[in-house]
Amino acid sequence: MKTDFWYRFFRNRLAVIGGIVVVSLFAVSLLASWIAPYDPNEINIDRVLESPSSEHLLGTDQLGRDVLSRMIWGSRISLKVGFVATGIAILVGAVLGAVAGYYGRWVDSVIMRFVDVMLCFPSFFLILAVIALLEPSIWNIMIVIGLTGWMGITRLVRADFISLRERDFVQAARVIGAGDARIIFRHILPNAMASVLVAATLGVAGAILTESALSFLGIGVQPPTPSWGNILTAGKDNIDIAWWLSLYPGLAILITVLGYNLLGEGIRDSLDPRLRE
Repeated sequence: MKTDFWYRFFRNRLAVIGGIVVVSLFAVSLLASWIAPYDPNEINIDRVLESPSSEHLLGTDQLGRDVLSRMIWGSRISLKVGFVATGIAILVGAVLGAVAGYYGRWVDSVIMRFVDVMLCFPSFFLILAVIALLEPSIWNIMIVIGLTGWMGITRLVRADFISLRERDFVQAARVIGAGDARIIFRHILPNAMASVLVAATLGVAGAILTESALSFLGIGVQPPTPSWGNILTAGKDNIDIAWWLSLYPGLAILITVLGYNLLGEGIRDSLDPRLRE
């Protein structure tokens, strides 16, 4: 089955392109301290708002800092936020979905009504409201994004549990005396992880986009820590004379989010090729 998955995956050109983008982003973020040509926070007032050149490939910002170096280091922030926030969302969503799908009845009703209530609030505005009450920091951003992004995963896991809980292998586990916790986490949940994996891949893209938007608005990652969003903020303030401050981080966000979306769709199609029909 693993061979079939990889065969279908590598035949999907868009999925392969998405995978290359994701792997490249990983490599850039891990090697940031070696490949960044300058210190991302080094101020040089003699080089303020210089256009791209051989010395500064992507130009400089309003403080004379090298934009390429700041974008390279900013990729670390994007990955950190994306994976931690998505991890929190998966943890909360998988547990609640598993409990709702396994026990059903009033437990399912209570959990799913809570999901419906959470879905009534626009996620981005809910994040804005919470962040406004807290001190802006990368950890607060990751936690808030994670705690407002679990509802879709809960629904996916619940649907899988409802279809799996009456299968023969679950009945066999009950017959030999396995407890509910063992059945949920040892027998059913591993069989429901395919849809969670797809949702997680797409969730990383959403978390990166949300963090960039918050940083752009000035309530996300705070300067001088480099972030694609706060580089865009500098671009907004100097849009008439420094186009590169808006173009390059915008392209980085676009390519990264597109890469994760292509990878997620490719994984979904490879796990269940019937979805393409």
